[in-house]
Amino acid sequence: MKTRIAMLAETALPRPYDRSRPLKIVEAELSPPGPGELSVRIAAAGLCHSDLSVIDGNRPRALPLALGHEAAGVVEAVGPHVTRFAPGDHVVLIFAPSCGHCLPCAEGRPALCEPAAVAAGQGSLITGTHHISHEGHRVDHHIGVSAFSDRVVVAEGSCVKIDPAIPLDRAAVLGCAVLTGVGAVLNTGNLRAGQSVAIIGLGGVGLAALLGAVAGGARRVIAVDLSPEKRALALDLGATEAIDPTAPGAAEDLRRATGGGVDLAVELAGAVPALTFAYDITRRGGTTVTAGLPHPQAELKIPAVSLTVGEKALKGSYMGSCVPMRDIPRFAEMMMRGQLPVEKLVTHRLTLDEINEGFERLAAGQAVRQLVIFDA
Repeated sequence: MKTRIAMLAETALPRPYDRSRPLKIVEAELSPPGPGELSVRIAAAGLCHSDLSVIDGNRPRALPLALGHEAAGVVEAVGPHVTRFAPGDHVVLIFAPSCGHCLPCAEGRPALCEPAAVAAGQGSLITGTHHISHEGHRVDHHIGVSAFSDRVVVAEGSCVKIDPAIPLDRAAVLGCAVLTGVGAVLNTGNLRAGQSVAIIGLGGVGLAALLGAVAGGARRVIAVDLSPEKRALALDLGATEAIDPTAPGAAEDLRRATGGGVDLAVELAGAVPALTFAYDITRRGGTTVTAGLPHPQAELKIPAVSLTVGEKALKGSYMGSCVPMRDIPRFAEMMMRGQLPVEKLVTHRLTLDEINEGFERLAAGQAVRQLVIFDA
């Protein structure tokens, strides 16, 4: 079948992206789903810094690539041996599918699935197949999803069924921003009601994390970002205070105001200075969580002895340490109850043809979450 995709054929083009236009909107061929696979019509897909890091060359991928990884849609067809889905099901797509058999999956940590990581590096689905081509040449899948497309073929493990009453544009944000941000606070950080939390980096994932901290009963939620506009939005979303980390003495003032630092600091900026700041404001006995994606060659330097004498924990969080089959339904229920008002994170709605303008806004820090809305 035919599908329109946002195809990346060259990285590290000069900004602004609305002029250099790194993503080309082309008509591609999409082969039918095979065993263990589904065809999904995309309803909405979100623009994420993880996509941007591929566009700007910070996270190299084989090209050409059909970009996008955060989306929701409706199942159109299923391949052989698919038992959990049927045409008409509403689904959220997952960028880290689970094989169910490797050691991380057996330990209940599907985000670290080893075959999924191999498939992502090869530009294939976890089933080992490729389904997209353009002018006779293969186009790689982006971490098993390739969401900037009218239709996709994905592995069964890349989907979670949701209640059809949930609006699909809101559901799309569950697949990355909410899983990663809320999961980093509630799962990786193991937030307990009454604790103090700092969220460093207020993009779409960071503000989702902030919503998770508020919903989780944090008594103090401190929002940290360079942007005054994003700090103001954080206060509207429930932060008790908001600070500029570059202000003179910001870390020292925060430690003094919190009696030695916060219980939990969650870094989502994807920059080493932000992670250093997060670690510096974590109290003795507290936990620093990082779910940001810095440049692969960036290195963190901390006083090694502080881990011992302060009993401080430094933890990485991938996909919010989530189990999607468990966490997407519970986060969706929290969303529908108003506990996670993720619709407030959406600043722009785009057509597929406007996607380069969207990524320029994202690169310029002028958007939180943007959604590509596809025709029904």
